[in-house]
Amino acid sequence: MTTDAKSKALIEGAAELVGLLRRNAARTEEDRRVAEENIEVLADTGLFVITVPERLGGHQASVRTLLEVTAELGRGCGSTAWTTALINVCGWMIGLYPERAQREVYGEDPGARACSVLTPGGTSRAAASGQVITGRWPFASGCLHARWALLGTPVTGADGEQTDRGVALVPMDELTVEDTWHTAGMRGTGSHTLLAEDVFVPAHRILSVTGALRGEYATEFTDETLYRAAFVPLLSSVLVGPQLGLARGGLELVMASLAQGRPMSHTFYEQAREASSTQMQVAEAAQLIDTAALHLMRAADDIDGWAASGRNMPLRDRARVRMDTATVARRSREALDILLNVHGAGSFAEANPLQRIWRDQETASRHAMTNPAVASELYGRALLDIQEQISPLI
Repeated sequence: MTTDAKSKALIEGAAELVGLLRRNAARTEEDRRVAEENIEVLADTGLFVITVPERLGGHQASVRTLLEVTAELGRGCGSTAWTTALINVCGWMIGLYPERAQREVYGEDPGARACSVLTPGGTSRAAASGQVITGRWPFASGCLHARWALLGTPVTGADGEQTDRGVALVPMDELTVEDTWHTAGMRGTGSHTLLAEDVFVPAHRILSVTGALRGEYATEFTDETLYRAAFVPLLSSVLVGPQLGLARGGLELVMASLAQGRPMSHTFYEQAREASSTQMQVAEAAQLIDTAALHLMRAADDIDGWAASGRNMPLRDRARVRMDTATVARRSREALDILLNVHGAGSFAEANPLQRIWRDQETASRHAMTNPAVASELYGRALLDIQEQISPLI
C-alpha cells in the first residue's frame, strides 16, 4: 500500500468509528476512562500505532495523517480522540530513543501503548548506567490503557548537580496510578497522577530534552522521516486535532437538529433554520471551523515538510506552529460558543451531547501548550528577532 493510500485508509477508518464513539461517549465520561469497546476497536484498526516505526509493526504515517485521524475521532468523543492522540505522540517519542529501547517496548508487543507527562515531576540521582527517579507526575492521559510511561525528569551527575532534562521511559508496572482526575470536561481521558519511588531507569531509556529541542535524537535510524520531526511543534499540534473534531461534531449535531424543523422560541419563526440570524451564525461557526482546520493542516505540513528536508525547523517556523495550534484551539472554541447560541439553553440539558462537547472543548483548549496569549508572545518575539524568549518549548 502506498503512503497516500495508507493515510487515506487510516483517516477513513477513523471516520467509520464516529458512530460507535458517540454511542459510548456518555459511558466513557461516566466511567472516567475510555470505553473498553473503543479501545479494542482502535487497537484492531491500527489507530494506536499510527506513529510507531514500520519496522516494529506500526504505520509510521505522517503528522498530517495523525492530526486528521484524531480530528475525525473527535467528532464522536473528545476523550477517546485525546487519548488516541496522546498515545500516538508517545509512540512517536519512543521512535526517538535508541533501537534497544524501542525493541524493549515493541519487541514482544507491537501494539504496546504508552502515556506521558513531560513536565519534570520528581527528583533523580545518578546510578550506575542510569538514573533513579522518585516523584509525582499528574495529568497522565491514557495511563489506564498503557504499558509504558514517559516521564519528564532532571538528569543528575555523580555529585547531584543537574546536567540535563530528560524523558524517562518506564514500565507502568513499576509505577503507581493515583486516582486524581476529577474534572468538568475530558473526564474520560483518565489523566491521573503517576507515582514513582526509587525507580531505576537505564541510560538508554532516558531521552535528552536539551538535544531534542535542537532536533538531536538518539535513534540510529536517521533516514526515517517521521522521527526527524521538530519536537515541540509536534507535541503541541497533536493537542488540537481532537479539539477541531469536537467543534465539527458540535456543528453536525446542531445542523441535524435544525434539519428536523426545530422552532425558534419566542419568535414567529416556525423553523429556526429559516431565520437569517440562524443562517448567519451557522455560517460564521462553519467558517471558524474551516479556519481552524486550515491552520492545523498548515502546521502539519510545515512539520512534515521540514522533517522530509532533513533540516532542523527554524525558530520562526516553530513559533508559527505554536501560534497555529493556539489558533485552532481558540477558533474551535469560538465556533462552539456560537453553535450553543443557535441551539439555545437546551444545549445544557444533561441528555444533550452538546453540553459534554462544550465541557470537553473548554477543558482541552486550556492546555498550557495551546495558550493563545503565550503563543502570541512567542511568535511575536520570533518575528521581531528578539533573542530572549519566554520558554524553551518552541
